[in-house]
Amino acid sequence: MASTSTPVTFDEKDHRDDQMHDTIDQWLTDLTELVDEAAASEEFQAWLDVQSRFHDYSYRNTLLIKRQCPDATRVAGFRTWQSEFDRHVSEGESAIWIWAPIITKRCPSCENSVSYHEESDCDYDDTDPEDWDNGLVGFRPAPVFDVSQTEGEPLPELDTAATGDASTLVRHLLDAADDLDIDARIVPEECWPRNDAKGFCKPQPNKGLPRVEVLATDSDAEIAGVLIHEYAHALLHIAVDDTTERSKREVEAEAVAYVVGRHFGLDTSNSAFYLAAWQGEDTEALEKRLGRISRTASKVIDAVEGSTPIRTAAQRL
Repeated sequence: MASTSTPVTFDEKDHRDDQMHDTIDQWLTDLTELVDEAAASEEFQAWLDVQSRFHDYSYRNTLLIKRQCPDATRVAGFRTWQSEFDRHVSEGESAIWIWAPIITKRCPSCENSVSYHEESDCDYDDTDPEDWDNGLVGFRPAPVFDVSQTEGEPLPELDTAATGDASTLVRHLLDAADDLDIDARIVPEECWPRNDAKGFCKPQPNKGLPRVEVLATDSDAEIAGVLIHEYAHALLHIAVDDTTERSKREVEAEAVAYVVGRHFGLDTSNSAFYLAAWQGEDTEALEKRLGRISRTASKVIDAVEGSTPIRTAAQRL
């Protein structure tokens, strides 16, 4: 796999949009080629590390952050640092470029902005453009800066009760099950029906909710990791009945467990990702998998953090 250790920059305004697209496409192409399994797995894990810190960002934006500033922890726009956190960007710092949504009035039919609608073949004219609802019409490059590039007042401390405490995380994961529409339970060893597994997920046609069961062990961290892994299966794979997908979906579930676990301070040093299961897939298939991983991890994280009473401004960066 081609080396991506050297950070990239998008300083040329006239070519920035194309360069951002090309950087993402090249990373995906390199990963699908899997020239070196170990290097590809390491590169994939490096992206997961960034995704764990920016769980509410799309995989495309976390890839861009990874390629420009892989050690970034919290990013915000120039004005946001000033107005919300009383910090300012240090002189000489280069922006990190990500995709920002363009929200404006759009045609109810073709969903284009007013200007694009006028140039399109769409003939919708039932309502005046001034009365159209706002909606997403595209994305534009937008500059942000990492906290390490700023100076000023200290950021508020994170106050997520689950962070760094596996026993507390297990409790919050179980509390979050209802929000995730999952029937989850920890099963004592003497009642465990599956000797060869530490957790499993199965559909329950009569009840409608997928059932997740995890073996009770002496390690809260292990219980939390297995819970997250099985939650990923419940959210992603409960309706998948394709044996050829089994090993491929295991990588997705393990990736979700890694992102969520790392976000909440679990030790993820023993994680391993066997990307050979994805060998032969094209970049479009890989993009879909990365999208599923990032969205599912974000959903679990939001459910867990929603079960705690306080969300600080730093968590919303």
